[in-house]
Amino acid sequence: MSQKTKNRSLDFFGKKNYTWMLVGAALILIGMLLMSGGKSTDPNVFNTDEVYSFRRITLAPIVIVAGFIVEIFAIFKKS
Repeated sequence: MSQKTKNRSLDFFGKKNYTWMLVGAALILIGMLLMSGGKSTDPNVFNTDEVYSFRRITLAPIVIVAGFIVEIFAIFKKS
């Protein structure tokens, strides 16, 4: 078996797969960043509008799930 054939059998994914995986990882990271925050300056005050905002409760989980869907697509996509 030649060296080229041996290297080719070790390549599980192509360049496009890795690109899609990076896109998915970036979406997951963006979703986590969108979910972060909400710290109050006074620990005795609970600001429900900041903690339960649209960004943290709706948008961030949708972006994270989209990132996981892109990751699954990247893994199953034929190179």
